[in-house]
Amino acid sequence: MLFDTHAHVNFNAFKDDADEVIKKSLENETWMINVGSQYSTSQRAVEYADAYAGVHPHTKNGSQVVLNDTKSSGFGVGVYASVGLHPIHIKDEDFDYDKYLELAKSEKVVAIGEMGLDYHHFDPPRLAETASRREAGVGDSVKELKAKQKEVFEKAIDLANQVNKPLIVHCWDAYDDLLEILSNKEVIKKGVIHSFIGSHKTARKFVNLGFKIGLNGIITYSESYDKLIRELSLEDIVLETDCPYLTPQPLSREERNEPINTKYVAEKISRVREMEIPEVIKVTTQNARKVFTPLNPRTH
Repeated sequence: MLFDTHAHVNFNAFKDDADEVIKKSLENETWMINVGSQYSTSQRAVEYADAYAGVHPHTKNGSQVVLNDTKSSGFGVGVYASVGLHPIHIKDEDFDYDKYLELAKSEKVVAIGEMGLDYHHFDPPRLAETASRREAGVGDSVKELKAKQKEVFEKAIDLANQVNKPLIVHCWDAYDDLLEILSNKEVIKKGVIHSFIGSHKTARKFVNLGFKIGLNGIITYSESYDKLIRELSLEDIVLETDCPYLTPQPLSREERNEPINTKYVAEKISRVREMEIPEVIKVTTQNARKVFTPLNPRTH
């Protein structure tokens, strides 16, 4: 059984067929965590998780997709949620801690995220736009935006600690600052560094802090990621799609990605590591279950 630890079936790209996509994934023994990037998509992720009991791990007939089965528990349900505010959205939406806390209390919410740091979008064209907006008296400077991202991410850690759930961390062109925060602030339940594209040396730093490394379709685009795949311990890897984005090869990158395509990420890892695909799937799914075990909120 595959586990897509980072899906966005809760996004508008699936507004017309989310139910069909989820059912198809469950019928093909692919579980998922739908990850929120704003309050609205976080709400939708929780709604989807609440609606599906999914396929019990001992079910042999993949067609047995059960809705609203209150007898299901643990990871027998197959569809989970994570709630959070993506760093690129903090300029448009305030992180309302209490509202996200209410969402995070759901038993079907297994993580806080995706939240973190994103400096990639401070590229020259956007910097010019930001500067012109700043001169006009609107918007924030890059320095202020980075500071705000860090502030909101630290609040995300506080929230994760309060509900005793792990983090799903977004990071793009900001690994050094992210490591500094995670090294100096208590994180009770670690989590996953989503869509990792850094070096093995950087990955080891996150692993040493207790985090897993999320790999997705990006690793199928180039052999440049093979070294990372070989050098990471398989026990430190979880699989993800980031659907509807990052469609893995051999599929067309123009095609909408779906959780069912997690298998192509597993296949790439198996080829590079010269392992059987079932073993890659088994270990990475075990890793995911260890990270995202449903836990009760702390009472303080």
